[in-house]
Amino acid sequence: MAKLLFSLRNVPDDEAADVRALLEQHGFQWYETGAGLLGFSAPGLWLRDAADYPRARALLDEYQEQRRVRLRAEAQERERRGEGESFLQLLRERPGFVLPRLAAILAVLALTLALPWWLLR
Repeated sequence: MAKLLFSLRNVPDDEAADVRALLEQHGFQWYETGAGLLGFSAPGLWLRDAADYPRARALLDEYQEQRRVRLRAEAQERERRGEGESFLQLLRERPGFVLPRLAAILAVLALTLALPWWLLR
C-alpha cells in the first residue's frame, strides 16, 4: 500500500525537484499527487511500497538537514555582507505586498483596542 513520504504544500520548487531526483537516484518507486482543481487535496510524493518508507525517510531526513545547514549558512553570509532584506527594503521593492498587510495589521489592532471600549460605554 502507498505511503505519503513528502508533502508538497508550501514547498519551494527547487526542494521538490531535489527530492524527486533523490528518489529516482536511489531507485524508489514513487508517484506524485497534485493539489487538485480547487487546491483542497494534499499534494505530495508517495512511495508505492510502504516497506521502503523507513529507508526513504532516513534519506530524506539527511537531505533536509543538509539543506537546512546550507541555506542557513547562505543567509548568514548575506546578512554578514549587509545584503539581508530589511523591512524598509521590502517596503521600497514591493509596496503592493507590504502596504495591504500593514493596513490589515493596523485595522485589527485598532479594532482590538477600540471595540471593547466602544461596547462598554
